[in-house]
Amino acid sequence: MSGHSKWSTIKRKKAANDSARGKIFTKLIKEITVAARSGGGDEETNPRLRTAIQAARGANMPTDNIKRAIQKGTGELPGVNYDEIVYEGYTPGGAALIIQCLTDNRNRTVAEVRHLLSKHNGNLGETGSVAWNFERRGEILIAAEGMSEDDLMELSLEVGADDFTLEDGMGTLLCEPADLHAVQSALEEKKANIESADLVMVPKNTIAIEGKAAEQALKLMLLLEDHDDVQKVYSNFDIDPEIMAAFEG
Repeated sequence: MSGHSKWSTIKRKKAANDSARGKIFTKLIKEITVAARSGGGDEETNPRLRTAIQAARGANMPTDNIKRAIQKGTGELPGVNYDEIVYEGYTPGGAALIIQCLTDNRNRTVAEVRHLLSKHNGNLGETGSVAWNFERRGEILIAAEGMSEDDLMELSLEVGADDFTLEDGMGTLLCEPADLHAVQSALEEKKANIESADLVMVPKNTIAIEGKAAEQALKLMLLLEDHDDVQKVYSNFDIDPEIMAAFEG
């Protein structure tokens, strides 16, 4: 869990600059559009859309942008049709990769993802080759400066989460996917400072990667995250905190 938690922290810090925010908006708009297309434009009856809208609000996306993305999904406005694709593969050092994409051109996306992997000593695997090692979970990140592990454990139990970690002043709470919004609402009632709430893929076990392979794996993760068609990337690496820290800047 620690590697997953640390990677979440790194991504959050990387997203703080303006250029990254523009890419995040693009990815969030895609997700809102696809969610509205697949489940309708009412967030009260469409959990996926509700999660996407909450993520957009958390990123300070203007309300008009959210509304237009929903309307494109429901067909009220013209828009692009995106296909959902999940690629599986391996990092340098042999850790598993889950790469979730939304694309309007499957051939382009698979070619570019394969190129990134091969260029940086990773490789693309067959469907099902690593997915068995991950489970879908609800994840909520909260600002936890001044909180002890005991404080966070007590809060976690009170709001209905079933796992937690505390690292670098950030608390990570995990729950069943169906409980995500209930746990989030309970945290809001307790005035917790919520940074994000989302559905994620958490590894069941991890693989230690060291030295150059660890650095290459982290670089590959960041490059995949930065790709326009890639929505989310997950891995089960376990990397030394000092190497991880070098990628926070």
